[in-house]
Amino acid sequence: MTSPLTNSAAQERWTPRLWGTLLVLCAAMFLDALDVSMVGVALPSIGSELDLSTSALQWVVSGYILGYGGLLLLGGRTADLLGRRQVFLVALAVFALASLLGGLVDSGPLLIASRFIKGLSAAFTAPAGLSIITTTFAEGPLRNRALSIYTTCAATGFSMGLVLSGLLTEASWRLTMLLPAPIAIIALIAGLKLLPRSEREKDHNGYDIPGAIIGTASMLLLVFTVVQAPEVGWASARTLLSFLAVAVLLAVFVRIEQRSAGPLVRLGVLRSGNQIRAQLGAMTFFGSYIGFQFLATLYLQSLLGWSALETALAFLPAGALVALSATKMGAVVDRFGTRRLIPVGFASMVIAYALFLNIDLNPVYAAVILPTMLLIGAACALVFPSLNIQATNGVDDHEQGMVSGLLNTSVQVGGAIFLAIVTAVVTASASDDASPQAILDSYRTGLIVVTGIAVLGLLITATGLRTRRAPQQTVLVAKSESVQEGQKEREERVPVRD
Repeated sequence: MTSPLTNSAAQERWTPRLWGTLLVLCAAMFLDALDVSMVGVALPSIGSELDLSTSALQWVVSGYILGYGGLLLLGGRTADLLGRRQVFLVALAVFALASLLGGLVDSGPLLIASRFIKGLSAAFTAPAGLSIITTTFAEGPLRNRALSIYTTCAATGFSMGLVLSGLLTEASWRLTMLLPAPIAIIALIAGLKLLPRSEREKDHNGYDIPGAIIGTASMLLLVFTVVQAPEVGWASARTLLSFLAVAVLLAVFVRIEQRSAGPLVRLGVLRSGNQIRAQLGAMTFFGSYIGFQFLATLYLQSLLGWSALETALAFLPAGALVALSATKMGAVVDRFGTRRLIPVGFASMVIAYALFLNIDLNPVYAAVILPTMLLIGAACALVFPSLNIQATNGVDDHEQGMVSGLLNTSVQVGGAIFLAIVTAVVTASASDDASPQAILDSYRTGLIVVTGIAVLGLLITATGLRTRRAPQQTVLVAKSESVQEGQKEREERVPVRD
């Protein structure tokens, strides 16, 4: 169903309510990224106060990833079936409550449980929020502009989270857990007033309960296995059996979806080359960046002895560049198209990683680190909005939540898998020599893998350049005009560009 706000979106100037709707959705995306980045710096303080071992401490991070990555497919389809507004607001309320719980608990298990609940709620807010945008803003320049602003909020939140965590942890790690709560509550109150109402999908041929159970179980087990593999061993019986179980569950899931009248994921959507490139591009792009951030943080803090705040400020130029370009990227996508911008962004990322390979024990910030961060910022500004636009263009309103869930799943699973691979490579390449140079060499090996992941993403997304561009399409958008006797409907043609 097309939102009533689409009528306003068809105008060149957005109404205050339309801006308010976008800001509420951006706040949720901002919180997701903020929460992920803030907890990392606070981990040593958390472990010290709650007396957590290293293995238990990593679950403060992994618990969030498990809930988020494991339930995204279910969250996306739930938004389509039960109503995007309702799902978004309920999940945002749960996120706020879990944030309060996380800041007040006095035991490790309760903190980990709160993190899992926050990840679970984000698995519903992320696809619901993205699908609200794609069903509110008409496909074409208007949606491109909205998605550019929306997706850059993630990078902004991530960058600000690094800085804020460095400041807040100095006072108490609990502040890093509590900070998202008031922001979420404000967004919730505003959302109750501003978010457009959406009807539940009526002709959905029933609920795919078996698909939901098997699909969720397979994603949870996959993320759990990847997170645990570096600790228990990639070649251990536990890891291999877990991967085998994941393969079996996924095979069963595919079979269920093929036979279901109302599938959780309509597999036919993956026949589109643009959709495949968007999903694989999301996996490799985010996976390479998470691996890079992990290694760069170790390099700056553990090897060079930089403080948490200094490290956060070193990453800040990337996030600042993304934030400054947020309102402009929609016009750039309109002019050049996603098929061109995504490979260009990947190329910028590859150059950035290759440049960072030149690090040594006495780096010159302006010569290596700063240019790397600026190139990464340019890549994120180009790729993240373009991936979202490419994945959601041409998809019917009733499947926007499903596609949004798929895209976010690709991001999270890619991040988990490739980070685990990079960690395993660095561990395997570490020698008995604990000298700074030997440690740096092991980091450099990991950076080579990170660069290779980005190159893989570049090669995958560049295949879209060989695809013959279809003639410019048009999308029919209903535009209402109030008249004295009632409403007249007329159609306006809006150009769309991939």
